[in-house]
Amino acid sequence: MVLLVDIGNSNIVFGFSDKKSISNTFRLKTFTDKTSDEYYLLIRTMLNSYEIEDVIISSVVPIVTSALKKVFQSYYNIEAKIIGPGIKTGVSLKVDDPKTVGADMICDCAGALEDYPEVILVDLGTATKYIYMKNATFLGCSIAPGVSISLKSLVSSAALLPNVELVTPKKAIGTNTIACIQSGVVLGAAAQVDGMIDRIMEEIHNPNIPVIATGGLSRLIVPLCKHSITQKDNLTLDGLLEIYKRNMAA
Repeated sequence: MVLLVDIGNSNIVFGFSDKKSISNTFRLKTFTDKTSDEYYLLIRTMLNSYEIEDVIISSVVPIVTSALKKVFQSYYNIEAKIIGPGIKTGVSLKVDDPKTVGADMICDCAGALEDYPEVILVDLGTATKYIYMKNATFLGCSIAPGVSISLKSLVSSAALLPNVELVTPKKAIGTNTIACIQSGVVLGAAAQVDGMIDRIMEEIHNPNIPVIATGGLSRLIVPLCKHSITQKDNLTLDGLLEIYKRNMAA
């Protein structure tokens, strides 16, 4: 069994694969202050339910990468593969500085390679990312504050505004403070997604390009969008698996 690990700023997603498909996933909050031993105590019950043979990690949080890498070294005698230099991804990076492209975005592209020669990928996580890929080449992206970050920033900066749950509002025009915030944040995020897709389609002169969405908040936002968007919950893990298979075959 191969363990796929996607370390994000807010959550870590673990996926278990028989090297052909992903059979199960679980999610854990990202802690930047925990040691490798503390992480082991958090994940051992789930990991010990499987016979882990290999591990591959995508990460945008280096300190957590180090902690989890040590977990697999110390407790499972496995040297985890890390997405970075020396790993064959199948994705070319045509940008000003390829070293600055996040591993999560590379994995998103790798997860879409087989089915989409040209695609817009919308990753709704801690940040909201709009990625343009064509012919297995990452051609650039746009990065905006994520939905949760936007809400936290709003309520922490305004003394009289309460924190609210991120849920689908009943209407755009709210009649109380909670409904007003939910409308602005949630429907505003959906409008941003639609607007950015429009701009990218116009810029690349392709109004029919397929759009895929992934990320922890995509299930909330995508149904509220006007564009036709395909939901792929495990796109990043799918990409990790494809990258793993590519490197094992090399």
